[in-house]
Amino acid sequence: MHRIPAFRRLAAASALALAAAAPALSQEFTFTLHHFLSPQSAAHREMLTVWANRVMEASGGRIGIEIFPSMTLGGAPPELIAQVRDGVVDIVWTVAGYTPGLHPRSEVIELPGVFNGDARAANLALFDMWDALKDDFGGVHVLWLHTHGGMAFHSRDTLIRSPADAAGLKIRTPSRTGAWTIEALGATPVPTSVPELPQALARGTVDAAIIPFEVIPPLQLQEQTKYQIEGAGGMRFGTALFHVSMNEARWTALPEDIRAVFDAVSGRDWWGEVGDIWEGTEAWGLGVATAAGNEHIVLTEAETQAFLDALAPVVDRWVADVTAKGIDGAALVARARDLVAQNSR
Repeated sequence: MHRIPAFRRLAAASALALAAAAPALSQEFTFTLHHFLSPQSAAHREMLTVWANRVMEASGGRIGIEIFPSMTLGGAPPELIAQVRDGVVDIVWTVAGYTPGLHPRSEVIELPGVFNGDARAANLALFDMWDALKDDFGGVHVLWLHTHGGMAFHSRDTLIRSPADAAGLKIRTPSRTGAWTIEALGATPVPTSVPELPQALARGTVDAAIIPFEVIPPLQLQEQTKYQIEGAGGMRFGTALFHVSMNEARWTALPEDIRAVFDAVSGRDWWGEVGDIWEGTEAWGLGVATAAGNEHIVLTEAETQAFLDALAPVVDRWVADVTAKGIDGAALVARARDLVAQNSR
């Protein structure tokens, strides 16, 4: 059991409680939502708060949700999945890759060459192929899945325009597919959670990171990096998968009409909207970096293709890995690529 120290004290003193659409006394069902980013992050402000407010409003005040950012309730980001499975918290927002190998099917969307830089298309593809992914999430009820804007390079002082430029660097990775991407470039992956990244860059534990632009402002990455690098036309070097999930027992115990509220707010339209939210925050984050004097590098088509060619073996490696576990990896890749293409604009 993963225990949260002084839960009630923290709930009163440290929680960022959202105002419900009706007085608190009318709330029949209250939920805690725990996550790892700061309350200043775009994910907290533009996505999680928006979603929670919509749920509460749609319930007519019967539902209350308290959001606890920055691991306020204790533990480290990789422990979030255990916290929600154990019922220590009701809902979490977390990175699937923080627990490598736990969600093997869903990793398909993270792969370079499957994710094309369009978060909306990726999210809708995830929704449309949920039937093939659901076995990854035993013990929790997934409310929604999403990706972020995609992996761009954030480099301390090395200009990365080719796979050869990345060779030999220590690069932060959020997941095992990210690690494979880095290894394919001849670099060394360094598993690092988002909150740990600024210190890792400052200390030289990592030379660069693959992460979206939107995390620049809350982490002040413009102070630790010189270059922000992406592919032509917004192409990115893979992505990360996130999920907002509720404890399965808590979900099962809810009355049907309350479950219907969550389902209605968290439907396909919301998955697509989340993609739009993340796309919008990319420009905001990048703007903070360039205003501080950082250089935004957009690779040429030829340079981008050189990276895609170098990263093609990552897909083959993933297919072989999950196929050995009894999962048809080739079929998942084909389906994901097809659905991403269908949902691209």
